[in-house]
Amino acid sequence: MRVTLVQSSPRLSRSNLHDVILTINEFKDSSDLIVFPELSLNGYLLQDKLYEDAWNIDELNELNTLSLHVDIAIGAAIRDGDNFRNTALYFSEGKLLSKHNKVHLPNYGMFEEARYFKAGNIFESFLCKYGKVSMVVCEDLWHKSVHKDLMSENPDYILALVASPARGFSDDGLDIENKWIDIIKTVAKECSSKLIFVNRVGFEDGLGFWGGSCILDENANVIHKLPHYETITKTFKI
Repeated sequence: MRVTLVQSSPRLSRSNLHDVILTINEFKDSSDLIVFPELSLNGYLLQDKLYEDAWNIDELNELNTLSLHVDIAIGAAIRDGDNFRNTALYFSEGKLLSKHNKVHLPNYGMFEEARYFKAGNIFESFLCKYGKVSMVVCEDLWHKSVHKDLMSENPDYILALVASPARGFSDDGLDIENKWIDIIKTVAKECSSKLIFVNRVGFEDGLGFWGGSCILDENANVIHKLPHYETITKTFKI
């Protein structure tokens, strides 16, 4: 399976869709699955811009069409009636195959997601042509209850779409990255699953995102990794 990690730097703008389409067209013939970060169709610090910039699902039909050529996993702010969801979307074979609404919305320190988004309430897996897949969005993975849900689903692949700001600089490296590595290694080992972690880069209103996207095998070994702070798209065989 050929997996393309898109370590992008989305803007606070709907114009991200144009960039996403260009990237998919560039890599669709050399990839089986393309994975983008959390909220990559919108940018992270949307706040009141949600009312203008959140997407209706039917506005993303071009992604349905592109998924005839390659599977696509992408994060977006989605309008759900009178609410907004921080959602991971999976497109395959010309349709939206699955979506996961972020369950654990951080609302502390620099984070205000629970103020703007409505939380999801379920973790589930789905079947695609490459096997059984579970999707999570960022903070979801920091909760042990989610680990238990993932273990019960027993997926072949776990897709983690992330927007993690850099914090905790020390002589041992980036503290937040070390915490993330511990978490994703634990989950990959618990579930005996390949885990695909895609984190964004770039800056928004003083927040800097560190990247470091990677792929783990079923034994929790990091088998592929992208650099810190660099906008880069790269395909790996797993």
